[in-house]
Amino acid sequence: FNYLTILVLAIVGGLLGTLLMVPLRKALIVNEHGNLPYPEGTACGDVLIAGEKGGDFAKTAFWGLGVAFLYASLQKLLHIISEVPYYTTAKANKYFPSARISGEITPEYLGVGYIIGPRISGVLVAGGVLSWLVLIPLLATLVQNDVIATQLVKLGYLADITKAGGQGNWNPETHTFSNYSAAIYYAFIRQIGAGAVAAGGIITLIKTLPTIGKSIKSSVRSIKGKSVAGTDEVAVPRTEKDLSIKVVGLGSLLLVLIITLLPGIPGESYFQKGLIGLLVVVFGALFVTVSSRIVGLVGSSNNPISGMTIATVMGTSLIFIGVGWSGQAFEPLVLVVGGMICIAAANAGATSQDLKSGYIVGATPRNQQIALFVGAIVSSIVIGLTVKFLDRPTADMAARGIEHAIGSDKYPAPQATLMATLIKGILSQNLDWQYVFVGVFVAIVMELCGIKSLSFAVGAYLPLSTTLPIFVGGAIKGLVDSRKAKQQQALATPEEEELGKGNLFATGLVAGGAIAGVLIAFLSGTDAGERFLAGINMEHGLVAALSDDGYKILGVIFFAAMCLILYRVAMK
Repeated sequence: FNYLTILVLAIVGGLLGTLLMVPLRKALIVNEHGNLPYPEGTACGDVLIAGEKGGDFAKTAFWGLGVAFLYASLQKLLHIISEVPYYTTAKANKYFPSARISGEITPEYLGVGYIIGPRISGVLVAGGVLSWLVLIPLLATLVQNDVIATQLVKLGYLADITKAGGQGNWNPETHTFSNYSAAIYYAFIRQIGAGAVAAGGIITLIKTLPTIGKSIKSSVRSIKGKSVAGTDEVAVPRTEKDLSIKVVGLGSLLLVLIITLLPGIPGESYFQKGLIGLLVVVFGALFVTVSSRIVGLVGSSNNPISGMTIATVMGTSLIFIGVGWSGQAFEPLVLVVGGMICIAAANAGATSQDLKSGYIVGATPRNQQIALFVGAIVSSIVIGLTVKFLDRPTADMAARGIEHAIGSDKYPAPQATLMATLIKGILSQNLDWQYVFVGVFVAIVMELCGIKSLSFAVGAYLPLSTTLPIFVGGAIKGLVDSRKAKQQQALATPEEEELGKGNLFATGLVAGGAIAGVLIAFLSGTDAGERFLAGINMEHGLVAALSDDGYKILGVIFFAAMCLILYRVAMK
């Protein structure tokens, strides 16, 4: 890996994600405050307010944090709690083959589900149900095993049809998979989901354009010293002061120039590199908006960055073909655009959560935006070093002749493999577009049914193990609201609801799980840490004592206990 190239890509993508969120803040964070919960941002804001208020507010939030930290420690440190319990029907099942129900039963997902509520979480899990309990069983019945394996080879998920392994664990001797649902998911469903996410994002963007237009118009008029109504300028409250729209325009132009002029960016001419810069800004404007709306609905941890990157890679490749650029020489150029948009979309999601927290606590947006620019640059410096660190092969890898850990069994990077495969397939005009278009029309059908296609598409793209625990949290929220309504309790205002015991406890669950995850990630970053974690891992002993199914049931019992605690706290 070239550190300078990584640094440039990270800085440009990071700055673009923050820059394009400046004119979107009012449209998405302020005007959509009641519709887009931004769960992590709401959680951070609520923790800050609860800490300032003290008393029961802080007690409830930190009680949730403590429960989540303990649960996450038992799950990710000691492995007493199964991380992803599942139930799968056999391929030979003539009634319902290869159907799989699973759940990544973490406190973060439970808390996010409670914060976003039953409506959004229900639409989200519905997409997962379509993928895992409708399409996968159907394809398992209709598609031959060798066809699935060939598709996995084509997408880079399986080295060769004559070699064992890959997604679904292919056995070339028996021509079977040990996990058909995973094999079908990676062979077909992810492409369908990516098409749905792209279409849902475009539809959502079109529907949001009037709101965005008003926000930009307001920003432009503020430069001229007038309010939206055209009257003389009035004093802008501190909590509504954003960076000038001039900064956005000039900043975007500067990023295009940087991409065009820097030698580290692939491209044989200024025209090629200038086109890359233009595509980065255009696709950035699209997917920054989409990313912000997605994280506003389902949280940053569920943001389908890879789906948006796939859409970017496809769109860029088609534009290249349109101007006559095809073949292997142009693959790095497509990858650069996709990489920058991937970073921009990810950073836009995080920026949105930060701006949401600021909106809740009454921060000055302009100061936040400046700080976010600084953060994007500083983190970009570290990202390159982190990638270099992770790419170092272990002694065992070096002995086997493996020079890069990323791409090996330790860090297989399946998404990167898929991106490379898609780029090669499109530029060589050999891609299975039919699956993408199925996803596109799934999104259109949802819109025609009056359902927000983007939420449904995200659910169809993500594993059911992600969306199911979020739905459980949303269902608890719905149950609490229903019980309180039956008890004729006074309905809380949105402000009171944000500081209700249920929301505060759910906020603590999100924060506690995230903190535990960061600490465990630090531990696992070194060989000594990995040995320590392996030494305290109790999973094998529990499986031996309880059986594999018993171990999964134990995990579900722990998760149910956490759900019960959340319900009891919310009902107080």
